[in-house]
Amino acid sequence: MDNVTHYDAIEGYGSTLSLLPGELLDLHIRCTTATYDIEVARAGGAVVWVQRDLAGVAHPTPDDADAFGCRWPVSVQVPVGDDWPSGVYLVTMRAHGAAADRATGHALFVVRAPRPTSKVLLVLSTNTYNAYNAWGGRSLYTGGHQVSFGRPFVRGMLMRAPAANHDDRKSPPCLPGEVPDIDGHRYLAWRTANGYPPSVASTGWYTYERRFVEWAERSGVALDFAVSEDLSRTPSIADGYSLVIGAGHDEYWSAAQRDGIERYVAGGGNVATFSGNTMFWQVRFDPTRRHMTSYKYSAHVDDPVVGTADERSLSGMWCDPLVGRPEWGFLGGGSAYGLYSRFGWSTPRSPGGFTVYRDRHWMFEGTGLRYGDMIGAQYGVVGYEALGCRLGFDEYGLPVSVTPGAPPSEVVGWAPASNLGAADYPSGSVSFTPGSQVDLDFVASRMYGDDSDDSKDRVRHGNAVMLTCRPFAGGGEVVTIGSTDWVFALDDPAVDRITYNIVRRFDSV
Repeated sequence: MDNVTHYDAIEGYGSTLSLLPGELLDLHIRCTTATYDIEVARAGGAVVWVQRDLAGVAHPTPDDADAFGCRWPVSVQVPVGDDWPSGVYLVTMRAHGAAADRATGHALFVVRAPRPTSKVLLVLSTNTYNAYNAWGGRSLYTGGHQVSFGRPFVRGMLMRAPAANHDDRKSPPCLPGEVPDIDGHRYLAWRTANGYPPSVASTGWYTYERRFVEWAERSGVALDFAVSEDLSRTPSIADGYSLVIGAGHDEYWSAAQRDGIERYVAGGGNVATFSGNTMFWQVRFDPTRRHMTSYKYSAHVDDPVVGTADERSLSGMWCDPLVGRPEWGFLGGGSAYGLYSRFGWSTPRSPGGFTVYRDRHWMFEGTGLRYGDMIGAQYGVVGYEALGCRLGFDEYGLPVSVTPGAPPSEVVGWAPASNLGAADYPSGSVSFTPGSQVDLDFVASRMYGDDSDDSKDRVRHGNAVMLTCRPFAGGGEVVTIGSTDWVFALDDPAVDRITYNIVRRFDSV
């Protein structure tokens, strides 16, 4: 289902994902009907631009669209108004006369603020959107090593019909007395039946950041917006903000993007990541910044930079010895120390919430939480992918990070998570293809030189963590909430208040 070129009668993409007021967005649109309409609306707001009865053209799609883009001509230009506030803007394209379930396509762009209009900048994880996007052939998960932004996103990544909103995540909560859906039959069967590729549960505006933005609006938290590439294209983009936020699943980072955020924190800025699996893979861009490369599991063998002066730009794990820049050196936690929670065969019957340890920490102010309490279990707040660290206990019986190369941190809550190896999947499991690469085996072999039982046991048992750290002396603070599914629990009073506490702590700086 993921490797499908065309889903709908009309589909399109923009020339960029990020613009300033007053700039023009080129839209490239393929339409199989004679005419179509376009609407542009700010997410959660009113329609700001409309064009009706445009002539449809069914442009051919090249076989290499996944890697090099569709190369469709410009169909229409959207003038971004000088008065359009920073926000996420959704382009809705409607083909006249097409079947109702195939008549609508979507594109997305962000309007940046020329100068900060709030104290908080939310960065959409658009690199990760692209990594999972298999429109036109392949994604980084289905055989591709290069993926292009010059193509539509797959169905459901940007918008889904409310009636189709069964459960947007990959690991829905397992309530007491339920049998865990260990092989993901519910998740896979429902998406296939409703015409959505499985990948939309792993990433995308609709699944993740949308929920955080809705929370911010009802909580009175003002946000400005950017996308992944803005941090590398314009390293100073975060200057003037007290807090930069990532939410959901922010897995793929370029070196320039990471340089930009580390420069910001070293200068006194603050970061809060409400995201699991954050900064796991390093990616590279071509000079056009439209094509993204990641060799992932085969990078140490197949990436052309191996053995060259550019070897540290390897498109593999940030913690790979050839890169030597593990994500936990900045975030305090990393995927090597706990990648999955309540996902497939990883901790399938764990409580699904964070256990509180440092209940007097500022993060828990006003929550009423005490030592040993559970956060968000009924919502499955700890689910799918995580960020963890190697834990020890101090003289007071409280957890502390003993992760080599990580900055000193305060671990305030944690939950079990694990990396999975081939031996962890039972015979016949639909979650595992024999002969495929498995995270536990791979991480162990790259970090410890082989995939022996001893090496695998060093990274098998991990966790999802809530922690704070200061990676740079004299710099700002980093808050890591290491679960992709935090945003699914924002209706929980404790999760709501913790999120508010984090934002307001830095919003007032």
